[in-house]
Amino acid sequence: MNYSNFDDSILMQLIAKAQTEALSELYDRYSRLVYSLAMHALGDSVTAEEVTQDVFFRIWEKAGTYRSDQAKVSTWLISITRNRAIDMLRKRGIRPEGHSVGWEEQNDFAFLGTNSRGPEELADQSIQSKQIRDTIARLPADQQRVLAMAFFAGLSHSEIAAQLGEPLGTVKTRIRMAMQKLRGWLREEHLVP
Repeated sequence: MNYSNFDDSILMQLIAKAQTEALSELYDRYSRLVYSLAMHALGDSVTAEEVTQDVFFRIWEKAGTYRSDQAKVSTWLISITRNRAIDMLRKRGIRPEGHSVGWEEQNDFAFLGTNSRGPEELADQSIQSKQIRDTIARLPADQQRVLAMAFFAGLSHSEIAAQLGEPLGTVKTRIRMAMQKLRGWLREEHLVP
């Protein structure tokens, strides 16, 4: 059976039925993305590799709990990766936000999808990543900051408000406005549907 022909949701169903080849295909598609996110959050390649392995082990254990009507597989993987990386930082007694780099330094964005299958896709992803960074750079600095704190550092809205010394409503408004602007701009540039 050629597992590369199956979409992510089918792979998850097969993983839930303990088909190791399906997990292997999912790993091939997403391990680079998971590792990149973990490396970004942790700043340590050994720990990022550990988190990557742990994420796929958790996928193996919890595949039966995945619901395609609630999230794409890539979104689910990103969420697990982010939470696991934050757990690792907290175990070390390190605040997650201290390890985040700025948008301009971020190379892989979660919404770029699966691993590249060839040089053309890699080039397209690189161009798309730069376009997204450039689009984010158009946001006011205060909106960029709260998005980075929420997305990369994994802070809740109330944690961001406390850290910035700003009202919770202000933080929520900045995040909502930033997401609305980004969605509109990215649609104009045909980077999202």
